[in-house]
Amino acid sequence: MKKVFALLAVMLMTALGPIYAHCQVPCGIYTDDLRFSIMNEHAETLMKSMKQIVELSKAAKPDMNQIVRWTTTKDSHADDIINICAQYFLCQRIKPAKDAKNEKEQNAYLNKLELVHKLMITAMKCKQGTDTKNVDELKKLIHDFSVAYEGAAHKHKH
Repeated sequence: MKKVFALLAVMLMTALGPIYAHCQVPCGIYTDDLRFSIMNEHAETLMKSMKQIVELSKAAKPDMNQIVRWTTTKDSHADDIINICAQYFLCQRIKPAKDAKNEKEQNAYLNKLELVHKLMITAMKCKQGTDTKNVDELKKLIHDFSVAYEGAAHKHKH
């Protein structure tokens, strides 16, 4: 009986695809650099998805199945960026200034909040259409946020 349950669990996990989780406990396993790399990879997939949707839509008889698949892929990758921003950076990594009266610290904190929020909004805009200018803006924001977040001396520490 245990083998049947184990087999069903494996089949269910396989059907659902990869499951990403972070326990929000300072385990030290996850790294900031990898999050930025993953967000850039998602942005590249968004760009390819948008181009495929536009190209497939031009056909005399558009393959709606493929268009829907690319749209689903596009939306999923935009959601993944939003989730990384919210679940990893906002919940765990962006910390309020230790001294709110320290203008430099406070401005750095507010800048990170603003950039990550813009990132999330732009990822949402990527879900709403196929304008690749949104992906270009997303890539720029990922870069700008990475620079603001990492700073000159930032290293991943829990």
